[in-house]
Amino acid sequence: MLVAPSDKRQPQAVESISLHYFYHFEATRTIARDNEEVNGDPRFEAFLERYQQYKDTASIDELRNSDYHRLDQSGQVYLDYTGAALYGDSQISNHLDLLRSNVFGNPHSANPTSIAMTDLVERTRRNVLSFFNALDDYHLVFTLNASGALKLIGESFPFSADSCFLATFDNHNSVNGIREFARKQGAVVQYTPLTTPDLRIDQEALTIALTQPPRGQNLFAYPAQSNYSGVRHSLDWIAKARAKGWRVLLDAAAYVPTNRLDLKAFQPDFVSISFYKMFGYPAGIGALLIRKDTLPILRRPWFAGGTVNFTSVQGQSHLLSQGEAAFEDGTINYLSIPAVEIGIEHLESVGVETIAKRIHCLTGWLLDQLQSLRHANGRELLRIHGPSSNEARGGTITFNLYDPHGQRLDYRRIEELAGESLISLRTGCFCNPGANEAAEGLTEMDLASGFALGAELNLPNFVKLLQTQHNNKSAGAIRASIGIATNFKDATALVDFLGNFRNQPRKWIGEVSVEDDNCRVIRDSS
Repeated sequence: MLVAPSDKRQPQAVESISLHYFYHFEATRTIARDNEEVNGDPRFEAFLERYQQYKDTASIDELRNSDYHRLDQSGQVYLDYTGAALYGDSQISNHLDLLRSNVFGNPHSANPTSIAMTDLVERTRRNVLSFFNALDDYHLVFTLNASGALKLIGESFPFSADSCFLATFDNHNSVNGIREFARKQGAVVQYTPLTTPDLRIDQEALTIALTQPPRGQNLFAYPAQSNYSGVRHSLDWIAKARAKGWRVLLDAAAYVPTNRLDLKAFQPDFVSISFYKMFGYPAGIGALLIRKDTLPILRRPWFAGGTVNFTSVQGQSHLLSQGEAAFEDGTINYLSIPAVEIGIEHLESVGVETIAKRIHCLTGWLLDQLQSLRHANGRELLRIHGPSSNEARGGTITFNLYDPHGQRLDYRRIEELAGESLISLRTGCFCNPGANEAAEGLTEMDLASGFALGAELNLPNFVKLLQTQHNNKSAGAIRASIGIATNFKDATALVDFLGNFRNQPRKWIGEVSVEDDNCRVIRDSS
């Protein structure tokens, strides 16, 4: 049995009318304390006047003081929730208490410790399916991460010479990678464009692409929310594509941390999610949800421990397990899986709708403030990639900075300078090259020049190539993303930091100090 969160560490869900009014009553006191934290910043009163719903999220301020107090203790401004959500202290405590008070073994057996673990794993599976309203219609496969879930689809989908893999420009690389499985089987690979500058799906182009699918099994893949621009693409495309005979893969990794996904209302064939993006802990576990009526079309190219009901060396044959068991290779991360249930309970106690409301308020304010930043000569300090308004978008804001002469500032250097101020941003193309190519206007010729570098092609060299030979185009951008523990003080910290670059020439910021070839920065510990 999972240990219940203590009242001290985790606030209870706002379920009853009495508690709802209690939090409204407490909102004034909580908001006032937050106002003291921003030192009487007059922007806060103006913010509350425009975004009055923010007061309804006062319970999150209490949560920050309890479960996320390390942020303020360390002076950290965390704005990388699309990269990973932050875990609450109570999640760690509850998981540790569970492990300390029980004896658990590998679930692939019938001994007492194995059965105890199997019960917890299966309870967590049901809990997650229930969270997405998917108990009746879906299998849930535990994977290493969202990328592992997507690879399962790529290798198991019955692509053929009569098939098509259709994707939008806006997709994570782990979705783009499915095209390699499709091509190997002779399938056609097709991408549909985005509109600029808002980076939304080109509806006319996608409608045409979906109209006449080839005769074989065809797969359409797109994200519910862009990890690049924060755009929320319409979930109505699921039914439209399925009505035309397509199987639909929905990448929900960036969507579900702050939005409720109801799989009764919207029924894609496959859904990929990552739990650390939802609630920070545990890392190393994702999930693939598969419609039960779609599962029979999948063909696994191999088998492993745990995925077979019977196999023989002399007979050189095997019989795959039924349902999700056929896809969970080897021993699952069984000791961490109960932490997923704790994380789901954590989100439910806060309220996904409450989180979404706070994200909406803070994102709207940030969009207004960032777009108002200008140099003395009237030029804009930054250009947002994606929607400039709060409509149909999440709390991910991507942009590039420009000096008073319109010269783009090196996004990598901006990240370094933000780090010196203990502000965590993320830069690059965020494993979403298609959205970045659309945002920056990169052409096939630009990219061909890069690939012509051969073995010398890496991010720093491609950046230099664009700067010197392709009109100073960008291979990346700056991304700020907000989440469950973000408050107004964090938002103002970003605005004030970026305001420092007004009226400063490009050379003022200095050069990037680390040339990172592989998206890793390893500090010298000597």
